[in-house]
Amino acid sequence: MKAIMLGGTFNPVHYGHLFIAEEARTAFGYDSVILVPANKPVHKEAAPVVDPAHRLSMLRLAVRGSPSFFVDDCEIRRGGPTYSIETIDEMVSRYGIDGKPGFLIGDDLVKGFPSWKEADRLARETDLIVARRTSENPLPFPYPHRTAMNAIMPISSSEIRARIHGGRNVRFLVPDEVIAYISKFGLYA
Repeated sequence: MKAIMLGGTFNPVHYGHLFIAEEARTAFGYDSVILVPANKPVHKEAAPVVDPAHRLSMLRLAVRGSPSFFVDDCEIRRGGPTYSIETIDEMVSRYGIDGKPGFLIGDDLVKGFPSWKEADRLARETDLIVARRTSENPLPFPYPHRTAMNAIMPISSSEIRARIHGGRNVRFLVPDEVIAYISKFGLYA
């Protein structure tokens, strides 16, 4: 299986995440996307993060019926801080990925990437793909990578949380099943 991985907080998952993952999968010839929700993200601001079990459930709902998308809970099961290099190592051994696994990041993470745990090894052992989230033009990035020329979708989890908290609509930003889950458990209210 030729697979690309997208990790993240997914707090909550939205169509921007799913679109970028599918765009990279098809543009670069991957069979599958492995979505990995972070347990305790190391490089995120101290924004309120709902329980990992809720984020995992929402992610599973969001991709149900999409045969090329898988959700893996390895970071949640591992507990503690989340490091991408450890996740890549686990994915390669568990899934028997053909060749280098793809590793998809948004261009909003490029600046901080050198501070990631074993960033050099991560860039060397993966097919690093940078998706456009904030800029029409590829940003400078000193690691070997490819740039996804995806459409920029101005959707963010923080905006969705703010909209839900303010009682505003998120339909067509978030899958309906995820909206129902958020409502059922009173998340982000």
